[in-house]
Amino acid sequence: MNPIVSKKWLLARMYEPDLVIVDCRFELGSPEAGQAAYAKDHIPGAVYLDLEQDLSAPAGSHGGAHPLPDPEQLAGRLAKVGISQTTRVIAYDDQGGLFASRLWFMLKWLGHEEAYVLEESFTAWQQANFPVTDAQPVRVPSTYTPHLEPEWVAGIEEVRQISKALSESASFGRPLPVLIDSRSRERYLGLEETMYAKAGHIPGAMNFFWKDVLNEDGSFKAAEQLQEHFSGLDQEQEYIVYCGSGVSACPNVLALKAAGFNNVRLYVGSWSDWISYEENPVATREK
Repeated sequence: MNPIVSKKWLLARMYEPDLVIVDCRFELGSPEAGQAAYAKDHIPGAVYLDLEQDLSAPAGSHGGAHPLPDPEQLAGRLAKVGISQTTRVIAYDDQGGLFASRLWFMLKWLGHEEAYVLEESFTAWQQANFPVTDAQPVRVPSTYTPHLEPEWVAGIEEVRQISKALSESASFGRPLPVLIDSRSRERYLGLEETMYAKAGHIPGAMNFFWKDVLNEDGSFKAAEQLQEHFSGLDQEQEYIVYCGSGVSACPNVLALKAAGFNNVRLYVGSWSDWISYEENPVATREK
């Protein structure tokens, strides 16, 4: 099944007992805004998970700005809001799927089968006059046993080796994975950088801005549109996607999966991890 679902699909199923809706609204630079928006109104029955409190570990000297949390701690947080390994989870936000996709990715990393992202925003849900509430749901805690699938992630050492091989046209022992930078073209080219100490991209990476997987209204493009968007890429190839901190790459991972690409991974540390090592090279030209 497509990992992206419509608001009508959710409306028809929102009260089914094996389904948990998760509000992932968040604002970088205003970390309390998402929780406040949820408290004001949300989709009935939705629980709230916070990017920095629930879906990230504290940042260190390496590992990027939003490292993955400990799997057991994450499993415990999911269980607390009533999510088990067999729950159908539908995530939404109001930022083009940016944070909802992060939860979707993390669930897949834990081995969760039934994880989905709402194709449209909470605002679109409201504008359709679909139900909202400020009532806090009472969730019965469950148990959650993670079954990690490490093939969803890539680490710094592997990315270094791939970048070096791509830059030098060297042998890698297998077909070279493709590195995809999900940030804006200006940041990719090093023309601007407002968040981190160095501007540019990982040598050898190509650029697919994550917002280009969205329609003008902020909803995800349909599978056929995403296939056209990624038409220059080989579906049989291996892809490693990154961004600034491992968050905005997730909509690209989701979109690639929806378009039929099966071998897609996230470099969780992303650019913020890459530049934390002084010896790592930085590129500012087109691949």
